[in-house]
Amino acid sequence: MAIDEERLGEFMGRFVTDMSGAVMMASVMIGDELGLYRLMADSEPITADELAESAGCNPRLILEWLNAQAASGYVEFNDGTYRLPEEQALAFAVEESPVFVAPAPTVAASLFLDMDKTVAAMRGNGAMSWGDHHPCLFTATEKFFRPGYKANLVASWLPALDGVTAKLEAGAKVADVGCGHGASTIILAQAYPNSTFHGYDFHAASVAAARERAADSGVCDRITFSQAAAKDYTDEGFDLICFFDCLHDMGDPVGAARHAYETLTDDGTVLLVEPFAGDRLEDNCNPVGRMYYAASTAICTPNSLSQEVGRALGAQAGEAQLRQVFTEAGFTHFRRATETPFNLIFEAKK
Repeated sequence: MAIDEERLGEFMGRFVTDMSGAVMMASVMIGDELGLYRLMADSEPITADELAESAGCNPRLILEWLNAQAASGYVEFNDGTYRLPEEQALAFAVEESPVFVAPAPTVAASLFLDMDKTVAAMRGNGAMSWGDHHPCLFTATEKFFRPGYKANLVASWLPALDGVTAKLEAGAKVADVGCGHGASTIILAQAYPNSTFHGYDFHAASVAAARERAADSGVCDRITFSQAAAKDYTDEGFDLICFFDCLHDMGDPVGAARHAYETLTDDGTVLLVEPFAGDRLEDNCNPVGRMYYAASTAICTPNSLSQEVGRALGAQAGEAQLRQVFTEAGFTHFRRATETPFNLIFEAKK
């Protein structure tokens, strides 16, 4: 066998980079759990001993943690002190920041925790329901997606839809299908007090968590959360129906879209938010695409295969497949309204 040594070296370099990144995700989880990033959020230089004292942690282990952070470029090191730059503080320490990514490693960790289940699914019929995952996936998913929703939903996604914000301001009836812990529903209810909101999710534990968060947020007067599948909720007459990062996980996305068609008002709108993806593998061979494909192998696609129909769109479905879903469901209008580096935002109407 003839080996291209240069090509082999390049591949090994990529693999070592990936391996060190995977290990660093555990380091980020530790820093988030112990509050180390938050203690460094003022971006002032601090010694390992000072950080250990503030955190109530072992100073030798804090030193090793800081050295890993410095080697990764996450913190700066200078003459015995460490500093979390303002930009990294936004990513790791400020939960209200639109680029807060500290929960992301916990989503990745769930893939390791559920490895045996994923292997069993791959050797079997491919099915593994959302509720069969480690509970850390549920809370981390909410914390990971919420900053992006908070930054974009009211400011840019809804204004990109035809006439929707005016309806919401005047008072509209809204469904959030696949609402999870209710982050998107609560953001909507806080922004539009004249409207009423109905969150639906098939996962009972998520519905219970959503109700608790709505109570804490003071919006219970205009939100109800119910356990229901995307084809089973009984309310109708909606002016707006939302699917946030969930349609591709469903076994029967056409059935879900058709139920939305049937429960919309005649001039109602569907807001569909899906992971950013092109229509071909070649379009998705990039850092965002490989992250979504890997997560979809263990989470999104097995969940779809665990349900009836099992369309298994996957997290990189792309616009063409999503358009086909809504066309099959009866919609005559489907357009890309806007996008972010991580999401595609679509508008569908009857």
